[in-house]
Amino acid sequence: MKTGLMILTVFIILTACRDKTGEADAFGTFEATEVTVSSETNGRILSFPLTEGTEIAKGAEIALIDTMLYHLQKGEIDAGMRSVSTRIGSIDAQNDISNQQIANIDVNINRIANMLKDDAATKKQYDDLTGQVAVLEKQINANNIQKVSIAAELALFESKKATLNEQMLRCRVKSPLQGTIIEKYAEEGETTAAGRPLVRIADLSLMKLKVYVSGAQLGNIRIGQNCAVRIDQGRKEYKSLAGTISYVSGKAEFTPKIIQTKEERVTLVYAVTIEVKNDGTIKSGMPGEAIF
Repeated sequence: MKTGLMILTVFIILTACRDKTGEADAFGTFEATEVTVSSETNGRILSFPLTEGTEIAKGAEIALIDTMLYHLQKGEIDAGMRSVSTRIGSIDAQNDISNQQIANIDVNINRIANMLKDDAATKKQYDDLTGQVAVLEKQINANNIQKVSIAAELALFESKKATLNEQMLRCRVKSPLQGTIIEKYAEEGETTAAGRPLVRIADLSLMKLKVYVSGAQLGNIRIGQNCAVRIDQGRKEYKSLAGTISYVSGKAEFTPKIIQTKEERVTLVYAVTIEVKNDGTIKSGMPGEAIF
C-alpha cells in the first residue's frame, strides 16, 4: 500500500513539473558568429603556432607572413629619400651664399647712392650693382622652385613608404574577434597568397538560436524581449537558459523543410533570432527550443 502511494506521489510531481515546464513555442538550431580570416599578402608563413580549439583574444596575432621583401624595398626608399634630402641641403647652402652676396652688394649700392649725390660716382656703377642683385634674387627663386619639386619627390617616397609599412602590418594576421579557432586551413612553412583562408574563428560565448514563428505568434514577440531557451539534458530532461530576442524578420517566408513536416512547409512563418550566453554547453548545430 505504501509502495503504491509513493508511486502515485512521484507521478503527480512529474506531471506537475511537466505542466509547469510547458510546451515550446518554437524550435530551431544554434549558430555562432563565425569569421574566416584570410591572408592579405603573399609569402611564406613564418609563424602559425595556433591549433584548432585554441581560444584567441581580439587583436591577438594568428600568423606571421614573411616581410623580408618589404624590408628590402623600404631600404631602397630610405636611400632615395636621403639622396633627395642632400639635394635640398645643397640648394639651401647656395641660397645662403646668394643672400650674403646680396647683403654685401647692398652695402656698395648705398655707398654709390651717396657718392652720386656728390657726383663722385656714375649712374652706370649704380645700375651694375642693382643688376647683380636682381640676378642673385632670380637665382634664389629658381632654387626655391627646385626645392618644391624635390619636396614633391620626398612626398612620393613617403607615400610609398607608408604603403610598405601598411603591407608589413598586414603580414601580421590578427584575430578580428574573441573566439575559438574551429578550423585551420594552412600550416607554418607553407606559402600563402592574398585572399587565401588561414583559419575560421567562432565566437562561442554568445550563441544565436534561429527559430521560426507563425503570424499568430508574431504579435507577442518584439526585439529586446527576454524569453526562455531549452536544450536537451539527457534523454528526458531539459536545461533552461535565459535568452534575448535580437532579430525579428519583417518578411514572411515559407517554412524551411528541415524544421517542419511536408504538410506544413507551405505555411508562411517569420524568422526570429534569440541570443543566449553560452556557459559551455551549447554547440553550433545543436537543437534548441524557445518559450516566449
